[in-house]
Amino acid sequence: MSRPSRRGGGPGPRRPPIKKVSVARVKKKIIVRPRVTFRPEGIRWVRADGTPNWRQWIPPREGEVAYTSTHPAITIAPQSTILEAAEVISEHQVRGLIVADPAKGYLKGLLTAMDLVNYLGGGEYYSIVVNRHKKNIYSALRNEYVSSISNPTPLFVTRTESLDTVIRLMVENAVGIIPVVYEDGSVYGVITEHDIVKHVAGKKLGVTVGQIASRNIVTIGIEDTILEAARRMVKFGFRRLPVVSESGDEVKGVINAKDYVSFFGKHMAFKELRSTSIEEVLKTPVFEVMREGFFTVDESVDAGEAAKAMMENNTSNLLVTDEQGEITGIVTERDILMAILW
Repeated sequence: MSRPSRRGGGPGPRRPPIKKVSVARVKKKIIVRPRVTFRPEGIRWVRADGTPNWRQWIPPREGEVAYTSTHPAITIAPQSTILEAAEVISEHQVRGLIVADPAKGYLKGLLTAMDLVNYLGGGEYYSIVVNRHKKNIYSALRNEYVSSISNPTPLFVTRTESLDTVIRLMVENAVGIIPVVYEDGSVYGVITEHDIVKHVAGKKLGVTVGQIASRNIVTIGIEDTILEAARRMVKFGFRRLPVVSESGDEVKGVINAKDYVSFFGKHMAFKELRSTSIEEVLKTPVFEVMREGFFTVDESVDAGEAAKAMMENNTSNLLVTDEQGEITGIVTERDILMAILW
């Protein structure tokens, strides 16, 4: 039996079955304390000198950034449309695109999945959709350029920069992606939190997950709209939200910024559309867009093992559980960077 669609027009898809996968032993049913609060970011330097303790895992070598970064980077031209950007992010499942001059390859900016979430209902960029495109989804996606919402002056590093500098820049500026350029300013590649974390995966960092995990979790209800999910992502600065049951006491999955963008980039947003209004699309319930299942890790596990679990399961976050199997927080790739600073 199908269930009514919130977008109208007859039956919608059945709510998908929920799968749960653990990367650590859990003794009881996974539950989350119903709490929707803001986790302050801030700078969490722990070592006295305030610098990363990187070199105990990766021996110093010339061109550390060039060695660690992804080359070549996936780029997009400033004159590309919003829809084209969403399609590229969806196809490659990346968290951001380097905006580059198509002729000479010079760095022109950075567009992240969160920028697109902001534009597609989540934040202040949505005013462009409302005022310039009169909420017409086709116009907003096909007639607006990347240059309208990308960051024209992103942080960047050269190929010869040290990883110490990159980690410090990421932590101090709360960014997870930094363009890497040649000396003339043309794009070489990109370095992300993921690129760094995978090099410490499985190594003993001497810090437990419980010590670095974020304790306050911002969640979204399975029946809530994707508009509300986008607003919470932008408001609280989180790229992913655990999806909880209608009662709010059980985790059902996760929705992240890439999932949100892919909903548009894969053209799924157009399938049941009965008008040109983006507001109709934004009423889509979260369960139609979320990622099924989730991964957990015990709070006593070393952060290096958590990083290994992230790599093995192709995820950038793990829900943290205590001895009773209750979810007590979330650990992300950025938190693993904090462990490097410990």
